[in-house]
Amino acid sequence: MIKQVNQIGIPVQKMERAVQFYKEWLELQLLFETNTMAFFECNGLRLLLSLPENKASANKSSIIYFEVDEIEATYTRLQKNGVIFTGKPHVVAKTDDTETWMAFFQDSEQNTHAIMSEVSLK
Repeated sequence: MIKQVNQIGIPVQKMERAVQFYKEWLELQLLFETNTMAFFECNGLRLLLSLPENKASANKSSIIYFEVDEIEATYTRLQKNGVIFTGKPHVVAKTDDTETWMAFFQDSEQNTHAIMSEVSLK
């Protein structure tokens, strides 16, 4: 039985550029790095940036959804850091008591990710 996800790998083309993006622009804590890998802490989940070992592992990553408390404030702060979003925060789903907001961006390696926030309507 799968217990939880501990680490997500993100393929990168230029390690120095990617480390700068995740550390300085997204403000994640760099745990450690080697010549071909860098590990970041994200509230108990490790993000592994890695140079591809071969062409098969050089594909773009899955979308990572980073949960934030205040999506508008985070969107503004990350934009000031240099993060380029493909659109403004917007509602993607709505239930009787919750709205799910998202804003998508590309990292320095052209991987698509998003910030998201669950907003209570009560």
